[in-house]
Amino acid sequence: MNEILVNYPYTFPILAYLLGSVPFGLIFAKIKSIDPRKHGSGNIGATNIARVLGKGWGITTLICDTLKGLVPVLATIRLNEPSVIVALTGLAAVLGHCYSMFLRLKGGKGVATALGVFLAICPKAVGVAALIFGGAVYYTGYVSVGSLASAASIPLLIFFFRGDSLIETMAWTVCFVIWIRHKDNIARLIKGEEKPISFRSQGP
Repeated sequence: MNEILVNYPYTFPILAYLLGSVPFGLIFAKIKSIDPRKHGSGNIGATNIARVLGKGWGITTLICDTLKGLVPVLATIRLNEPSVIVALTGLAAVLGHCYSMFLRLKGGKGVATALGVFLAICPKAVGVAALIFGGAVYYTGYVSVGSLASAASIPLLIFFFRGDSLIETMAWTVCFVIWIRHKDNIARLIKGEEKPISFRSQGP
C-alpha cells in the first residue's frame, strides 16, 4: 500500500474522498434507529446529531468527521508530498463529506472535516479560527454563524501563518463550499428562523 501511495501520489485525494464520504453521523443515528435527516435541521453533522441524539453522540460524530480530514492530509505531510497533493487531498476529504458517494452526492456541511484538514496543515490558523468560532457562537447563539465566520477566516489565516499559494487556494475553495452548504442556514438567519444551539437531546 505504501509503495502505491509513493509511486502514485494522486491516490491520496481518491482515498481522502472515499473516507470523507463515510457518513458517520448517519451511521451512529441508524444505530439508534433514527434518521437525522428527518429531524432537527435535517443535517448529518455533529450539531444536528447532538440535537437529536444528545451531546455524547454529537461529540463522537465531531471527532470522526474531523479525523476524516486530519488523517489523509497528515499522511501526505508525513510522506513529504508536494503542496499540490496536500491541497487536493484536503479538498477531496471535504468534498467527500459534503457530496458523499454513499448518499447520492448529498452529505454534511464540511466544517468538522475542514477542521481536520487545516489542523494537519496549520494548527495555529485553526487555533485562531476556533476562537473566532467560539466568539461568534457565544455572542449570537448560532453554530452556523460561528461556522461561517471561522470558514471565512481560515484562508486569511493560512496566508498569514503559512504563505503557500496552493494551500491558500484550497482554503478559499473549502470556504466557498462550506458557505454554499450553509445556504439554507443563511436564509433562515435572514428570516430570523435559525435554531439556536442546544445540546439537549430532542429525540426523534
